[in-house]
Amino acid sequence: METWQPFLDRAVASMQRAYAPYSSFHVGAVVRDEHGQYHAGSNVENAAYPEGVCAEASAISAMVAAGGRRITAILVVGEGDALVTPCGGCRQKIREFAAADTEVAVASPNGVRRVFTLDELLPVSFGPEHLAD
Repeated sequence: METWQPFLDRAVASMQRAYAPYSSFHVGAVVRDEHGQYHAGSNVENAAYPEGVCAEASAISAMVAAGGRRITAILVVGEGDALVTPCGGCRQKIREFAAADTEVAVASPNGVRRVFTLDELLPVSFGPEHLAD
């Protein structure tokens, strides 16, 4: 059972810095790597809509840039009534660096709303081990 507050604090701060002039939908994400370091990201929109970057991808990129290679837990925060879960592309990006049992918390700025495993979000997934010799 994770203590999610360190994730939530960082993710909310990152969400508040998101660049979302088109949708006004701000999202923050934090991944913790195998060294216990936290890496935050926010969504960054672009006038050419498909060229934007999701908060989860931003956090993963920050992790890799800092030398991390394994996600041990992740939290995604957004506002609204619906759960702000990672999109399909981000689920696959998380899968590249995380195990099937890695916890993925979904939160509002007020707290964690639900915790999934990656396998619940992306069952029977394709990952790096499929390409191993």
